[in-house]
Amino acid sequence: MSAHSHVGTRPPAVVPRWTRKRQGRRTWWKTAVGLVLTAVMLFPVYWMINVSFTRDQDMRKSPPDLFPTHGTLHGYRLVLDQQLPYLGTSRAIGLGTVAVTVVLAAPAGFALAKLRPYAGGVVGFLMLAAQMIPGIIMAMGFYAIYLTLGFLQSVPGLIVADSTLAVPFAVLIFTAFMAGIPGELLQAARTDGAGTIRTFWSIVLPMSRNAIVTVSLFAFLWSWSDFVFASTLDGGGAHEPITLGIYHYIGNNNQEWNAIMATAVVASIPAALILVLAQRYVAAGVAAGAVKD
Repeated sequence: MSAHSHVGTRPPAVVPRWTRKRQGRRTWWKTAVGLVLTAVMLFPVYWMINVSFTRDQDMRKSPPDLFPTHGTLHGYRLVLDQQLPYLGTSRAIGLGTVAVTVVLAAPAGFALAKLRPYAGGVVGFLMLAAQMIPGIIMAMGFYAIYLTLGFLQSVPGLIVADSTLAVPFAVLIFTAFMAGIPGELLQAARTDGAGTIRTFWSIVLPMSRNAIVTVSLFAFLWSWSDFVFASTLDGGGAHEPITLGIYHYIGNNNQEWNAIMATAVVASIPAALILVLAQRYVAAGVAAGAVKD
C-alpha cells in the first residue's frame, strides 16, 4: 500500500481527559438520581412486605423498624386460611377474561389491519373512544342489564364486564401488530388455496405470538386488579375476587395490619411473576406497532 493511500484520512479523535471525567460525572449523577427515584417509587412495596412480617406489638414503635427484627408468619397463615377462595375466583376471572379478549380481539384486529373493511377508520376511532369511558359509568350500565338478566354476583358476569375494558385495547394492539405482517405472505397463502380463515389461523396467529402475550398479560392484570366492577356487580356474592377479599378484610380486621399486608403481598405475586416472565414478549409486542409495511 502506497503512502498516498493515507491522504485525506483523518486520525481518530482523541477525547481530552477532563472531558471524559466530566462525562463520567454526568453519568454518575444520572445513575444516582435514577436510583433515588426508583427507591422512592418502590418504598411502598418494600414497606408492604416489611409490615407483612412484623408483629402487632412491634408496629406501635416510634419510629417503626425498617426491618422486622422479630419476624412472624402469622399474617401469611391467616391468608392461607381465609383468602385462598378469593384468589381462586380471581384466577378464574382473569383466565376467562384473557380467553374472551383474545377470541374477540384477534379476528377484529386482523380484519382492520388486512381486510380493510368499510368504515374501518371509524371503528378504530370508536375503539379509542371506548378507552375514555369511566369504568364506574360502564359498571352502572352493566348493573342495570345484569339485574334484568340475573347475572349479578356471578363469575361469567365479571368476565364479560372486565372484557369490555380489555377488548378495545387488544384490538388496537392486534391491528398495529398485524399491519406489519408482510402482505406477500398472505398473498402466497391465498395462491396456495387457503381461505381467509385458514390464512388467519395458520399464518397470522402464529406470527402474532408477541401481540397475543401482550394482550393476554394486560387483560389478566386488569381483571386481577379490578375493584369497580367487582364491588358493583359481585359485592356480597358467593364468589368474590381478591380485591373484595382485601377490602372486606380491612373492614373486619383493621388492627391486624400484618395480615392485611400479607394478603396484599400474596395477591401481588401472581401478577408480578407473569409480568417478569412475559416482559420480553410484551416489549416486542408493544414495539411492533411502530413497524410499517
